[in-house]
Amino acid sequence: MNMTLDGFCDHQAMIANDEMHNHYTEMSSSVDTILYGKITYQLMEGYWPEVVKNPSGNKAVDKFAKFIDKISKIVFSSTLKSVKWKNSRITTKSLKKEITELKQQPGKDILIGSPSLIVAATNLGLIDEYQLCVQPILEGKGLSLFKNIQNRVNLKLVKTKTFDFGGITLYYVPSGR
Repeated sequence: MNMTLDGFCDHQAMIANDEMHNHYTEMSSSVDTILYGKITYQLMEGYWPEVVKNPSGNKAVDKFAKFIDKISKIVFSSTLKSVKWKNSRITTKSLKKEITELKQQPGKDILIGSPSLIVAATNLGLIDEYQLCVQPILEGKGLSLFKNIQNRVNLKLVKTKTFDFGGITLYYVPSGR
């Protein structure tokens, strides 16, 4: 998840340069499923399939578009009736049930691409690793990523990755794992 230094995760405030797109495309080798809430899914569905159809000419953006287009996408929504994006499906299962079932199947890692689902999965103890890309921005307002966490979660830093533009990805696992 991308977030500002002050903890907000508004996609419009983020730096989306070649370095970031390459980072997320590199991640594709370890991921085969991404979970979205309705709002984030609709933002992504409204943009990336068009880039696949009509490439931007930017190698990093176009490569990321192909990755995100191919990956399996599961949308948690009780109101969304259909999805148009390739490899997408809607689920009305509980987050706990869906993630538990996915973890029991063979496959690669599961990403959670929506702030509300990250909070819900954290509250359920379902996250094995947090990858937080902290961007060198102070936004001062917006959606606070961890606003509704119910209980304290102790984390252990296992890795970092720095970017030329000043961002850093912090890799944390819940303590005790």
